[in-house]
Amino acid sequence: MSSPALLPILTSDPDLERDAEALYDSVSELVRVYQSLDRDRICCHDISITQCNALEALARRDGLTLGELAAHLYLDKSTASRVVDALQRKGYVDRTTHPDDGRAVLLVTTAHGKELYQSIRKGLLADEQRLLAGFDPEIRQVLPQLIARLARAVASRLGNGESCCTTD
Repeated sequence: MSSPALLPILTSDPDLERDAEALYDSVSELVRVYQSLDRDRICCHDISITQCNALEALARRDGLTLGELAAHLYLDKSTASRVVDALQRKGYVDRTTHPDDGRAVLLVTTAHGKELYQSIRKGLLADEQRLLAGFDPEIRQVLPQLIARLARAVASRLGNGESCCTTD
């Protein structure tokens, strides 16, 4: 039996089926390759990819609560808490009192954490520049827009509570 949150699979349009399969295959390959590249670039800094993603989320904002960070990373709170614990032990993140709610804890990057994030980001952006150098300027401009649109579409499905799990 399928999860009721899932939309019915459209099989009456062979072009849509073909395009969906091509999208799945290409995105899967892109994610696999990027994860490998990110792992090689990030792990030399003594943090995991998940820790780097958390550090980035915190560095790009003025701070987040644990719940906000967990939602941003698509993790449960207990997993996000372990990620933050590791970053805090390494001196990259601090827990402070939330300025708007004295009962809440705000997670913020330390100066050391911001330096690390900037160092990692600089290396990743250099990789992206080398990658994009082989594309025409028109492609370089539209590619981030398409990927961002795809990411928003997937995120909205997750936000609607759609599950990918099915049982038969």
